[in-house]
Amino acid sequence: PLSDLVIGLEATSIYGDSLVYALREDGSLGRFQRKIHVLNPKQVRKFKEAYPDLPKNDWVDAFVIADHLRFGRIAKEVYMDDYRYQALRTLTRSRFDIIQNLTREKQRFANYLFLKCSGIAQAKDIQNTSATTIALMERFETVDDLANADLDELTAFIAETGRGRFADPDAAAKAVQAAARGSYRLPKTVNDTVNQAMAVSMRALKEQVKVLDKAIEQQFEIIPNTLTSIPGIGKVYSAGIIAEIGDIHRFDSQASVAKFAGLVWHKNQSGDFEAEHSRMIKSGNRYLRYYLLEAANSVRRCDSEFRRYYDLKFKEVNKYQHKRALALTARKLVRLVFRLLKDNRLYIPP
Repeated sequence: PLSDLVIGLEATSIYGDSLVYALREDGSLGRFQRKIHVLNPKQVRKFKEAYPDLPKNDWVDAFVIADHLRFGRIAKEVYMDDYRYQALRTLTRSRFDIIQNLTREKQRFANYLFLKCSGIAQAKDIQNTSATTIALMERFETVDDLANADLDELTAFIAETGRGRFADPDAAAKAVQAAARGSYRLPKTVNDTVNQAMAVSMRALKEQVKVLDKAIEQQFEIIPNTLTSIPGIGKVYSAGIIAEIGDIHRFDSQASVAKFAGLVWHKNQSGDFEAEHSRMIKSGNRYLRYYLLEAANSVRRCDSEFRRYYDLKFKEVNKYQHKRALALTARKLVRLVFRLLKDNRLYIPP
């Protein structure tokens, strides 16, 4: 009798999730050992190229997917044995999307900042999208208001909004006023609309990140892990990594985790020739890659071994130094993450 059932479908963002849940939970299929594969549409399209002159319709697409499953050499079945990971993934992916939106909003805010106060936007020692800069733009409606503000009051305001981050608030206040006095002036009507545009979304997005971080930490409490023992990786980055990996035992090696995250490079070699420069592959789990890169950037500031490795890779080239060094540091971090989760042990710095 038939005992195994292999089901395949193309990835359709969130639209296929409900079908995967239904197929997994359907009692009428309970007598089968089910394996459900969610295939990359690019993978299916490339496989279909082996069949010349096939038409494009639903029946043909289903046949190609089924033949691909019979042929083998496909990714492991979708991991859904523990819904805790899926619940955590919902939060961490939502946070990822908000961070992308926040990055775009920061660039938009920087553009408006140049319109309102070009001197501050161009000053190298003033961060364009810091909480202090945002507060200054909300507090002072025009550049002239900022340039002519009482220095003592401005110093106190910067010290309060900076929350102790400025070693010399008085010097910071003088730098801000000097930048304001050297800025272009806008007509009042234009200045008012710029103020309205600047006040719209920055704070709202930052509040959303705080709410999600708190929810992620609460959900993460029910999943045992050892990643938070690594200096620089807090609960949020650990949650983002574990949510995408799931059960570490479904991966055979750290190399398979790196490939799943897309932290591998194309190899260009023929005979005695091997290309000196190679590009990172474009496939892979972009969420896992993001959290690994962010975690690596944090770890290299807190751990001497990762800092030494990052500095070594940074000095090896003259182009894309930070980007390359960070990607290689994240690849090194994958090996540590795999071993800690596989052995269920804490990190001991060298």
